[in-house]
Amino acid sequence: MSDATMPVLAAGAVCWRLVDGKARILLVHRGDRADVSLPKGKLDPGETLPQTAVREIAEETGLAITLGAPLGTVEYTLPSGREKIVYYWSSEIDDHALQLSTFTPNAEISSVEWVPLEKVRKKLSYAHDIDVIDRFAERLESGRARTFAIIALRHGTAVPPSTWDGADATRPLMQRGADQALSVAPAIAAFAPRKLISSTATRCLATIAPLAGRLGLPVKDTDSISQDAWEYGAARVDKVVAKRLKRQETAVLCSHGPVLPEIILEIARATGTPSDSALRRAAELSTGEYAVIHVARDFTNHGIVAVESHGPARA
Repeated sequence: MSDATMPVLAAGAVCWRLVDGKARILLVHRGDRADVSLPKGKLDPGETLPQTAVREIAEETGLAITLGAPLGTVEYTLPSGREKIVYYWSSEIDDHALQLSTFTPNAEISSVEWVPLEKVRKKLSYAHDIDVIDRFAERLESGRARTFAIIALRHGTAVPPSTWDGADATRPLMQRGADQALSVAPAIAAFAPRKLISSTATRCLATIAPLAGRLGLPVKDTDSISQDAWEYGAARVDKVVAKRLKRQETAVLCSHGPVLPEIILEIARATGTPSDSALRRAAELSTGEYAVIHVARDFTNHGIVAVESHGPARA
């Protein structure tokens, strides 16, 4: 498939906040097109979709956002005949982020407006935007709009065991693995993790290092999610997951192919969430890929809200 016939990819967000207990949604008025829509924009070369969503919201609205749970996609045909696919997330905006907004009217966005949820559908110019709002409204009404995430990251491509003379845990990343680590760092940062946890293996620590540098956070290394401990039956995945669920803050767990399925299974078990295709996909990550498990704040009643899996940017 040539570039001219491939779908145009874009990403955006339903930015929302509560005012007197009622939700308001951020809409953008595009002066050049004389329409009203949800903020979004096209994927740039070298980007991944979560990164695009955060960048585009900043460019269009002046807001620095944190991505919440995904709201699916919308697809439509452009006047050129190419298909366009837009990926959406929810993003709750707190007072601090609102105060730091740097929006000024420009050639593309003439104004932004916070609209009560019950009035948003009449304001929007496009039916596909209304579909996204309907998904968000259902999540809000069911008590699943507020989430935190456990992000399971598989280390990048490492030097093969057959070519490494040292202990398995000391195998370094190949150049491809280092490139993967650099590529996924800004995308994972879009979810604003507050805790970084890694296996003690060199390849895991090297994979999470660019993210740690980007966020300015330390990395806690532990044998509890290492492959060596898992092989000897000494891994403590259950304790690591239980602590993350108790803290209810977004965290990254960088681990290994054999250990990640147990991490995913334990999150599902501890939140009472039945397995489905998204969870199974999350348990089968390739090197350099990561899964974002979005857990409801009230996870004892609502469990896992959404699961998404991503990898490095396409070359």
